[in-house]
Amino acid sequence: MNANRKILVTSALPYANGPIHLGHLVEYIQTDIWVRAMKAMGHTVTYVCADDAHGTAIMLKAEAAGITPEEQIATVKASHEKDFAGFFIGFDNYYSTHSPENEQFSQEIYNKLEQGGYIFTKDVEQLFDTEKGLFLADRFVKGECPECGAKDQYGDNCEVCSSTYNATELVNPYSTLSNSAPIIKSSKHYFFDLPKFDAFLKTWTKADNRLQSAIYNKLSEWFDAGLAPWDISRDAPYFGFKIPNTPASEPEKYFYVWLDAPVGYMASFKNLCSRNGMDFDEYFKKDSQTELYHFIGKDIVYFHALFWPAMLEGAGYRTPTAINAHGFLTVNGEKMSKSRGTFIKAETYLNHLNPEYLRYYFASKLSASVEDINLDLEDFMQKVNSDLVGKVVNIASRSAGFIHKNNGGMLADTLAEPELVAKVIAAGDEIAKAYEAREFSRASRLIMACADMANEYIDTKKPWALNKEGKTDEVQAVCTVALNIFHKLVIYLSPILPVLAENARAFLNVETLDFDSRHTDLVAHQINPFSPLMSRVEKDKIDAMVQDSKESLSDNGTAKTAKADKADKKGTQANLADGDKGEYIGIDDFAKVTMKVAHVIECNAVEGADKLLQFTLDVGESATRNVFSGIAKFYQPHELTGKKVVCVTNLAPRKMKFGISEGMILSAEKDGQLTVVTLPETMPVGATLA
Repeated sequence: MNANRKILVTSALPYANGPIHLGHLVEYIQTDIWVRAMKAMGHTVTYVCADDAHGTAIMLKAEAAGITPEEQIATVKASHEKDFAGFFIGFDNYYSTHSPENEQFSQEIYNKLEQGGYIFTKDVEQLFDTEKGLFLADRFVKGECPECGAKDQYGDNCEVCSSTYNATELVNPYSTLSNSAPIIKSSKHYFFDLPKFDAFLKTWTKADNRLQSAIYNKLSEWFDAGLAPWDISRDAPYFGFKIPNTPASEPEKYFYVWLDAPVGYMASFKNLCSRNGMDFDEYFKKDSQTELYHFIGKDIVYFHALFWPAMLEGAGYRTPTAINAHGFLTVNGEKMSKSRGTFIKAETYLNHLNPEYLRYYFASKLSASVEDINLDLEDFMQKVNSDLVGKVVNIASRSAGFIHKNNGGMLADTLAEPELVAKVIAAGDEIAKAYEAREFSRASRLIMACADMANEYIDTKKPWALNKEGKTDEVQAVCTVALNIFHKLVIYLSPILPVLAENARAFLNVETLDFDSRHTDLVAHQINPFSPLMSRVEKDKIDAMVQDSKESLSDNGTAKTAKADKADKKGTQANLADGDKGEYIGIDDFAKVTMKVAHVIECNAVEGADKLLQFTLDVGESATRNVFSGIAKFYQPHELTGKKVVCVTNLAPRKMKFGISEGMILSAEKDGQLTVVTLPETMPVGATLA
């Protein structure tokens, strides 16, 4: 890796017509992780984006809401910025394409293309809605397919027979805006002569690492079919920028939204430069030595890999270093669905779950390919709980308490296992390479392999047993090694989990988490008190998120029909009747149960018993307690070692095949999933729950 690289990064501009959802977030999380990783490696990286704020759809939505388009886009921009901030997307500037900078650059680029002979006009026949007084884009017209006769097909292709056609070829077309029959009307349109850039684009797309192989192969098909001129104008009424230098005798013409949308990258960066003194020309001049990367969805490759570089080349600007495309998101193996509650908005997710859960899960799935990724909600819960809570955070929680209790928070003077720590440090080279190559899933696997080494080391050394024997020096040595490995893991995970990393940085009492800092050994070093860094994903919270995401299929928008409402009331009455028949207990019965805070000193699998885990518990008594619990299906032993749990201590001892069980650990059950009730580290051992 070269030092001091200057890099400008963008994500595709979200359309200012609706909220951010999890499908969008694949891209922004992917980009943000890459940006943070490159910054952690010492590079100068700037990340800009903007709302795509022009077009007929925005104009019509504002009209329906009784507000101006400017009010519409301002409201949506505020919503987008809030959602992105909620997921810790660290833009250096988030702007709008409806800006003076974007208008200036769009007109400048257009004028240079016109001067270069790359703009021409011709008359185009389109469907025109006489009631609305506007030309209809393909998505605003439906009719019968001219090939198979299927009804209610859009103006560009048939979903039944897959044939493509012009909207003017539809049989019995109608406007989806007014339901009226449109007429065919001619209008002069402005075209960008893309075929003139055929030779340039064929060479440009062949450059090493410019495009993914799947994208290059798709572009090759388009080259073979022949590039076509690009219609870059739209007729009034339209919300956008006017095309300059059009004859005063002709109707007003506007730039098609896709012309000024990518120019929005330049505009957002220029706005940032004007505020912080950066040199715009250094990044966009023809011979720029900086790097420019676009992260986009695979559905907009045509605009970014053909139109955009051709526009930049024709206008005398530098072209992108590379374009990184990603696939789509499915949820539970299917396309996102409102009725199933899997069309999940960013805001809905944030109402229920930690955003870093999703950042990690997406990272564990993302690679440099354009393959779709799937959010399996069951796997999501298990992976986060196992990897982040059960492996990474568990290292710190298992070690910090001993260091504070025995050594006042001071780590040992030397590393007892320098070779083990060195092995984790060495893994950082491959992890860094994986990050830069956008192979986040590989980076995640390498990081978790290091976490496994730490947990195996702790399980082998058993500091809790050493502590019980009074071998506090050995306990300090073991925990110092473990916390040094945890330090490296936090560095490696910081691009994915910036908030957890910052909290861990404060706990470890270190100044920085850049990749070079992994070479620093934390010895004779004071750590701060440990606070839980991440809680487990709870299934009931996932269920609540899905429920909140469901949209009613009924016409009136209410989720319950009268029939369903009546059934609910009947069910409630039935439950009350059941309770009256003896399912309630009195307070005196409840008072008989003694529950105490217990510290899990040790947790082990039980040989010959697939369902059981064996616990050694400190409940504040003179001796530890031995308890068996049937939760092996849901937890690995290391996930619970060191935790504070609730133990029922006045149950009669139960003789089992594998020993005596001297209590019961409380768990919550829902839909067959058991979750152990855990308590904060600050809860005193032996405290009675009242």
